[in-house]
This record gives sequence, structure tokens and C-alpha cells, in this order.
Amino acid sequence: MFPLIEVSGSARERGQQHGLQAKARVERSIATYARLFAYCGIDWQGAQRLGAGYREVIGDLDPALLAEIEGIASGAGRHVDEILALNARTEILPPSYPGEPHPNLQKIAAANAKEGVPDWGECTAVAVKPAQSTTGTTLLAQNWDWLGAQRAALVLLRVRDAGGASCLTLTEAGMLAKIGLNNRGFGVCLNILRSSDDGSHPGVPVHVLLRALLERDSVADAVAFASKLGFGASSNVLCADAAGDTAALEFSPRGLEVVRGADAALCHTNHFLAPAAAKHQASLAPSLSTVPRLARITALTGAHKGRFSPADLQRMLRDESDGTLSICRRPDPSLAPEACIETVASVVMDLGERVMHIAPDVPSKVDFTPVALGEAVLA
Repeated sequence: MFPLIEVSGSARERGQQHGLQAKARVERSIATYARLFAYCGIDWQGAQRLGAGYREVIGDLDPALLAEIEGIASGAGRHVDEILALNARTEILPPSYPGEPHPNLQKIAAANAKEGVPDWGECTAVAVKPAQSTTGTTLLAQNWDWLGAQRAALVLLRVRDAGGASCLTLTEAGMLAKIGLNNRGFGVCLNILRSSDDGSHPGVPVHVLLRALLERDSVADAVAFASKLGFGASSNVLCADAAGDTAALEFSPRGLEVVRGADAALCHTNHFLAPAAAKHQASLAPSLSTVPRLARITALTGAHKGRFSPADLQRMLRDESDGTLSICRRPDPSLAPEACIETVASVVMDLGERVMHIAPDVPSKVDFTPVALGEAVLA
């Protein structure tokens, strides 16, 4: 299982605790993204300059989140611009990723190494309302598909603020949040999207948004909050709450579109479903398999008889019917490491019970372990 890091106190104190306890994994995150940005033609110094451009946007959204980022840098002994670059990694990556390597890849990688930078897709998500679950609670699940090398940088972050609110998130060390739930029974999953407008102007980084959303009370609250923001890149946040509301929040530099599902389960992969947003969909590499994965998870949930149990969703997330392009993705040895997407972890959340069931590898290879918001790992 991934390390469980507990943070509390003021925003800067929480960040310092995160950075100190996850120092080695923060370094792994930096190594992964320095190499990935080099693949796209961006050296690590350039990535830091780009990351620094999001400081003001994050501070305007919530000064406490910026203070927490500064605390992570302090605790991990890194420059704050490095941690900003991690949290803005989606916005920094060009819309064409993953594609062919940049012609200057080797030159940039060598320059990174000379400066001492360490060296060492995305997801299928589904939400089920209480009336359709065997537990009588909302279920929210996801396979997180990303670079296999980054699995060694993942952490479980349990955050408690001074006011008593708390959340549990599976994220990359140095980053504020990703997949998670809070003590109000609200949860989020992430599907990276790409539009032709990405990078046209700065906006709230998606991984900062995810943490801000984990401070919301419900789907309605999340929609109202996100609708007021501007974004620099595209993503979808599949969210749900303990009361049974579910929605896909598709956003891009053009704004927010909210997608609701009419079926028993609301499913999403890595392309826009809202017609207005889909007109600006960027070209995606076939290796992301977003269209066939959506068709497959929709078929699996649509054919399911009776109510969904957590075990049913785990079984669907283990589906390998399409080889390396399946819902459950094993690495494709024919691809370069910087473009090879695999399932780094799988999560099924019970929002009523405030529990995340986590598979810390390709889910067909390992068991799911429950981790409760308010408790230690359940063996």
C-alpha cells in the first residue's frame, strides 16, 4: 500500500508536514515530470518558470492553498517553483501529449542532468447512485492510468484543517490532491481531457482545483464553485456526494460544462461528452484508447443485473478485454517510457461510509485494501 501521510494545523504547517514526510517521493515526482517535460521539449528550468506563472492564480483562488504549496517546498527542501510546476503539470504539458518525442529530447535531458535534476492517458471513472448500489450508499470509482514510473511517488494524504474538516486523497507527492473524498461524503475522480484551447491563458490548475473541491459539501456546491473559475487546461472531474447526486464537470479554457447521466451509472474517460466542448476536442493519441474504454465501461455497467456492489465495480475495473488498451491497462512494451500509460492504481470509494478501497498497482494483479477517512489502513 502507498504511504499514509497525516497533516494538520495551519496551511503552511500542513505543507511542511507533507514535504518532510514525503521528501523522497517528492523527488521522485520531480524526476518523473522533468523527464516527461523533456520528452515534450521543455527543460526543468523552463517548467519551473511556467509553474511560477500559476502562483498568482492559485493565491487568488485560495491563499491557504498557495501557503500549503510553499510549505511542501520548505519541508521537502525544494524550490517553490518546482512544487508549483508539479501542481500545474497538466497545464504545462502540451495538448499533443502523448505523441512523438521532441527533437531536442536528448539535449534537454542532458542539460537537466547537468543541473542535478534527478532522473528516474489517463483514466476510466464511474459513479453509482445509492438506489443502484447494494450498500445503499453512493459509490465512486476510477482506474488511474498514468506513467508506471510515477507509482513509486504516490501517497495517501489525510488532511485535517484547523476547523475540523478533513479529506483523504490518493495523489502524487508534492501535489495537493487527486482522487479523494471528504468528511461530508463528497468525492472526486479525475479524467484528463485535451482541447485545442489548452495553454491559451493561465487558469486554476486542475490539481489545485481538486483540493479546493474537496472542501465542498456536495455536487451542487462543487458546480456553483467551479462555474465561477477560469481554467488554463482541460479536464473532467467526476464527482458525487453521499446524498446521491452525481455529475461530470468538464472544463476547458472556454468554461465549464456539466454532464448528467440518465443510466444507472455515470461513466467517463478522456474525451469531452458535452457537445459544445467536444467541438474543440484536441486530437488524442490512439494509445489513450478513450473511446473504446468508454464504450466498454458503459457496456459493462449497462449489462449489469441488479444493484452494484463495490466488488462489482472492482471486477469491471479489472477488465482486460482489449489488451494494453483495456480499462485495466498493463504497460505496452512497444512505447517509449515517457508515453507508456498503464494503470498505476485503482480506487472504489464508498461515500456513505467514507472509505476508499485501493488497489496499489494494476488492479488485476493485486487486491483492494480499504482505507477509512478517519482511521488507519484496515488490514
